[in-house]
Amino acid sequence: MATWDDVRRIALALPETTERGSHDDLPAWRVRDKLFVWERPLRRGDLAALGDAAPDGPILGARVPDEGAKEALLADDPEVYFTTPHFDGYPAVLVRLDRIGVEELTELVTEAWYARAPKRLAAQFRTTAG
Repeated sequence: MATWDDVRRIALALPETTERGSHDDLPAWRVRDKLFVWERPLRRGDLAALGDAAPDGPILGARVPDEGAKEALLADDPEVYFTTPHFDGYPAVLVRLDRIGVEELTELVTEAWYARAPKRLAAQFRTTAG
């Protein structure tokens, strides 16, 4: 299963990505200062909302292109992807890092990068990435 080292390696391999702590000083990755993946431990309100379903392992937050993509991920694999009321109406999912494979993580992080990267940079990368 995936680790924070995998997240870091995948994210930093994408063009113009930087790693800078979030407002909680937790690891976060940005493309041209736009957040696309980040460490997101559950907060008190999250734990209250999730109850017994709250995971206890490492949690990755990831941007998605839109609410439709979010709903598709949540429906496709609820053992890996979840959300909390904090993210209602926001195009992002939470990921149980210890339950996602590296190949799927690579796809997720790359798609999160595309969702936040400027159009020209994304188009340029798409042509060079094949």
